Amino acid sequence: MTVLITGSRGKVATTLIPLLRERGLAVRAASASPDKLTLPSGVDRVVCDLDDPATFPAALAGAESVFLYANPKHIEAFLAEAKAAGVQHIVLLSSSSVLQPDADTNAIAAMHRAVERTLEASGIQSTFLQPGAFSGNALGWSWSIKSTSTVDLPYPGAQASPIHEADIAEAALAVLTTPELRGRAYHLTGPASLSATEQVEILAEASGRPLTVNPVTGEAWKQSVAEFMPPGVADALLSYFAASEGRPDAVTTAVEELTGHPARTFASWARENVDAFRP
Repeated sequence: MTVLITGSRGKVATTLIPLLRERGLAVRAASASPDKLTLPSGVDRVVCDLDDPATFPAALAGAESVFLYANPKHIEAFLAEAKAAGVQHIVLLSSSSVLQPDADTNAIAAMHRAVERTLEASGIQSTFLQPGAFSGNALGWSWSIKSTSTVDLPYPGAQASPIHEADIAEAALAVLTTPELRGRAYHLTGPASLSATEQVEILAEASGRPLTVNPVTGEAWKQSVAEFMPPGVADALLSYFAASEGRPDAVTTAVEELTGHPARTFASWARENVDAFRP
């Protein structure tokens, strides 16, 4: 079986690719810039830009399964080429935001839900992985922590159950290699609900230095991320933070059900990545 991995420069994909190779599967790593990929021996690379349908036919040729990042722009064209190529199964990296009441109006949720709905109507067997906040999102605080030992938070009490990207990759491995697990949606979470302040405290413990949370207004936070985050996405995140303030996030057992081990803790992620937070 040949598995096409889209978005192969992403953290989940770079973890998934060697796991699939260890199982003896043929892997094709796809990226808009495949020359920038660092890949295990025996992994083919191919151009696949999800914003450019012209790259789809060659990338999908001969693939039986696909690990797909959610990009609604040309999803119909991608699925048409997938059907023509004989793809039998697609694993979508979606988002738990699709489970929220505002899923049709929230910019992040609406994007993922649009791809889910198109897959549901495609006739190709599909499996949805719906993780919440990634543990790696904390890297967005790294510069501030290294330079000022502070983190600006618009809603310090906003809770999430951050999931280690390795657990998402292992969940993807399970559904790609075990047919009876396919065709469902899995809400993936870490093992505990943590406030943003508690996550900063865990990073402080891992790095061995005191860190301070600096509460800021939503508008100030939005301005601070404007260079790299579209306004609609920033607004969606602020809405999510506000709704999560002081409210424990859902915690599921889906990671353990798929991988056979409990979900990794945020503390374990912090220890593995502590150098990113040290001066």
